[in-house]
Amino acid sequence: MRRLSYPLVALAALAFAPQLVCQIAVSEPVRGASDIARFEAADRAHFPAAGTIVFAGSSSIARWETLDQDFAGIPVLNRGIGGYTLHENVKSFDRIILPYKPPLIVLYSGENDLAEGRTPVQVFEDFQNFVAIAHAKLPATRIVYVSIKPSIDRWSITDSIRVANRLIHDYVGKDKRLQYIDVFTPMLDASGQLRRELYVEDGLHMNASGYSIWRRLILPALR
Repeated sequence: MRRLSYPLVALAALAFAPQLVCQIAVSEPVRGASDIARFEAADRAHFPAAGTIVFAGSSSIARWETLDQDFAGIPVLNRGIGGYTLHENVKSFDRIILPYKPPLIVLYSGENDLAEGRTPVQVFEDFQNFVAIAHAKLPATRIVYVSIKPSIDRWSITDSIRVANRLIHDYVGKDKRLQYIDVFTPMLDASGQLRRELYVEDGLHMNASGYSIWRRLILPALR
């Protein structure tokens, strides 16, 4: 049996390489894909009314199961996705926010970015990108940014959280369409330590007491 020379084997491998790369790219799971598909299916069944306020971001929004009751009388829509980053919110803006043309977006995002190793400056740049995209397509829409919260599980990145929050806080003050809500400080006690009673067992997500604080701080911005 005649054996193929090394150059021929290499050429054969290269010929199949694009197909392999394509197959890998197609099969690679996209975080949030199932959530977005669920949102779009719900929209087809019943599209939200005009003027609905969109809450977007990561699991702290996605897990806010009492959102409608907490803001009773105000049309709100939960489009949070567990594990989502601010970087991903930028990329999926056209699918999870734009269709509703909301007059107001409440955004909680950036915590997962820092936990995954992105820097405070990168988080800040992604927030700037989010604002730029939003206002290019929805110039009159207000954006309320909920600061990155502290947590028991991620206390080690608290310094990075503080820096990211400060960068976004200072930037928001330059545009009347933007608002910054500090939830970081109220989730600490008088000595600067975490209020552990605000978290569920995983030390990351909030319980009803934590959401009660968020509701109190966010409500005035929706009126």
